[in-house]
Amino acid sequence: MNVLIVESNPELGELWQRHLQRHGAEVRLVQSQEDAILALYRSDFEIIVLDLVLAQGSALAVADFASYRQPKARVIFVTNTTFFSDGSIFAHSPNACAYVHGDTPPEDLAAMVEHYAAGR
Repeated sequence: MNVLIVESNPELGELWQRHLQRHGAEVRLVQSQEDAILALYRSDFEIIVLDLVLAQGSALAVADFASYRQPKARVIFVTNTTFFSDGSIFAHSPNACAYVHGDTPPEDLAAMVEHYAAGR
């Protein structure tokens, strides 16, 4: 399973990356919209774990590009804010499959990645 993590906080991204790798995933970690777009050009991903609030760039632009470039890739949005807490992210991003809080335990995130990758 190929996973792209787009997370501005390198420590958090690395924590998720390690957990997913322990579950057998091939994981690419990037920190910005630009790097995510380049990764989507270079590799195919089943799942994208995407911080909704990036320090550099727009998460919605990444999700939109992914829906065009890799329409089968599913996106798990992660955030520490209340943006889209009403579930409207699913109306804005057709490839969204989950919306979780940033303090979700890494093992739970890994289970969700495995679940949504299996459904592909």
